[in-house]
Amino acid sequence: MITSLARLRVDLLLLVVAVSWGSTYLVAKELVAPNSVVALLALRMLLAAAIMAAVVTARRRRLTTAELRVGAILGVLLTAVFAFETFGIAHTSATNAGLIISLTIVFTPILDSVVSGRWLPGRFFLAAAIAVIGVVLLAGNGGFRAPTLGDLLVLAAAIVRAIHVTSMHKLTTAKPMDSLHLTAVQLATCAALFSATSAFYGESIPRYLSQLDPGLVLLFLYLVLICTVFAFLVQTWAVRRTSPARVSLLLGTEPVWAATIGIAIAHDHLVLTGYCGIALVLAGTAWGRSIEQCHRLRDRTADSSQLRTVLAE
Repeated sequence: MITSLARLRVDLLLLVVAVSWGSTYLVAKELVAPNSVVALLALRMLLAAAIMAAVVTARRRRLTTAELRVGAILGVLLTAVFAFETFGIAHTSATNAGLIISLTIVFTPILDSVVSGRWLPGRFFLAAAIAVIGVVLLAGNGGFRAPTLGDLLVLAAAIVRAIHVTSMHKLTTAKPMDSLHLTAVQLATCAALFSATSAFYGESIPRYLSQLDPGLVLLFLYLVLICTVFAFLVQTWAVRRTSPARVSLLLGTEPVWAATIGIAIAHDHLVLTGYCGIALVLAGTAWGRSIEQCHRLRDRTADSSQLRTVLAE
């Protein structure tokens, strides 16, 4: 009974993270304009990095040189993800942003296959094509217009996020590293880069702060505390208490929440073609994730069998 309750608690917390990530696009859209993107990101990362630094300090574990180096490299990639994503949100709807970014789910295994040389089954590429067709229908929303600048920027964010995830796996597999240390260094790198950029691009941080009313301050704190710090901490905590596949499955519901929140709260207008696009994106990414997980499990089983055979000989 205790085990079941513990598993339920992990699942519920991961669903809360998925819902919060799904709401990020609408919250960011309320907080940002094209000329205030960098200032918002600088403030978000500064506060998030400060909180993570306090958590790391409280644990009293030494930050290694390898963690600092790898965290900085990953932090540069994460900076690009946030920049593309947030500039994109300023130029497209919350629904479009939340669904387009979900293409990371199919981009990541493809990139990992290129790097590792282990190719995925043909079914996976069919699932990826279905998801991409869904994005085209969603972007057109009843017509065959070209994607907007915002759509393309969010698509770029999905591609860079796939590079970030793949790089994290490659850089941390050979030498295990503390997840909280890596997260803290990545956020600190983002904070430094966005703060430096805000000095000569767009609104300054003080000017942006002066324009926030109490309601926007609450949204900003929600973005930092729940969508950033809480989400990173729960993800790190949960992955040690359940399977990676289960974490992926629950966090993979993010685009469902993004679409639900965008339509129900932001009143994003979609025609039938747009809803068909949503269905294809969700179906393609879910099918692709399932195929990739089964393929990875078979690879692990095959590798284990080969190892047992070698040891037996």
